[in-house]
Amino acid sequence: MKSIIMSFLDNLTVIIVFMYIALKVKERLVQRFGSIVRFAPLISVFISLLSIIVMYEPLMIGSVRLDLRGVPIFYISYLLGWKYGILTTILPIIFRIYLGGSHVILGIKLIITPFIVGSIFYDKKEYNPPYTIINYRHMFRGFMCYQLIRALLILYLSEVTFLTIAWLFLFEAVAIMCIFFMWNEVSRNLLLRKNLEYTSTHDSMTNLYNIRYFRSSVEGLRKNNIPFVIAMMDVDDFKNYNDTHGHPAGDEVLRTIGELLKDNMRKEDIVARYGGEEFIICFTYIRDIQTAITVAERFRKKVEDYSFPGEETQPNQSLTISIGLSSLSSGKTLDQLIKEADQMLYRGKHSGRNNTMWGDRPAPL
Repeated sequence: MKSIIMSFLDNLTVIIVFMYIALKVKERLVQRFGSIVRFAPLISVFISLLSIIVMYEPLMIGSVRLDLRGVPIFYISYLLGWKYGILTTILPIIFRIYLGGSHVILGIKLIITPFIVGSIFYDKKEYNPPYTIINYRHMFRGFMCYQLIRALLILYLSEVTFLTIAWLFLFEAVAIMCIFFMWNEVSRNLLLRKNLEYTSTHDSMTNLYNIRYFRSSVEGLRKNNIPFVIAMMDVDDFKNYNDTHGHPAGDEVLRTIGELLKDNMRKEDIVARYGGEEFIICFTYIRDIQTAITVAERFRKKVEDYSFPGEETQPNQSLTISIGLSSLSSGKTLDQLIKEADQMLYRGKHSGRNNTMWGDRPAPL
């Protein structure tokens, strides 16, 4: 009995230590690259090496080698599917053949079984690397199926007693639960960090960047002498819309405009919510003010043509925006450029609204 416990306990320790190291590496990779999809084949190789190391310390029952090799193979097959699961089985199968003995076929079957069962229970809809949260109940159902098949194989093809198989099941169950808790904890921590990073840089209502992130990004452009133009944008007569339809409807308008901005601005432009019904845009790599005017006018027209609920109650029976543009960024601070754009916006508001103002006049409608 003592030899059974000590052998399986050695296996369990190796698995927990290796998985702990692997999950710490996962955290670092996600922090650096934002994803681990490209490293999935390496994960399979790592897990296969773990299975081989576990096989170095088996419990010998005659010529039968019992160990916890199936745990990491089942886990990777359940988590990543058959393509990566099959990679995990190659090296352990080769190693088991190399070890030889009269129960080589049984040993190979004990490697293939967790791969097959894990792959069957793999759920692509739940796969969300690197933030996959494992469903404990679903995983454990698959694990129990694997255990049942494995137990029948051992009982049928060897002289191993049911008591030994029960001990094997107990230690594999502990191993799979340890991996489950460690994996989910790391995934939740990564997801929490991602959400915190997102909320620290984005406006919660429109999902555009917030003004703090905008300033930081544009200052980086200015320090690198990348030319740009700042645009201030305001929803015309927004107070009237809020008073008529209520603040929830007004919030929905802001969210819609945020979506329109994300869909219609150039990839290199930086867009943020400035506050209230105001938005701010950095037209990047602009060397000619006419380019900024063209992009701004195109968006102004897009908003004018968009059908907002209840816009017929607006003064012009349409919900519109006004835009003010700064001059080119060369030699000016960000605050100076924002002030210029704000002044142009103010002039646009007092020149009839629904226009794009630059210099001393609005862009032609």
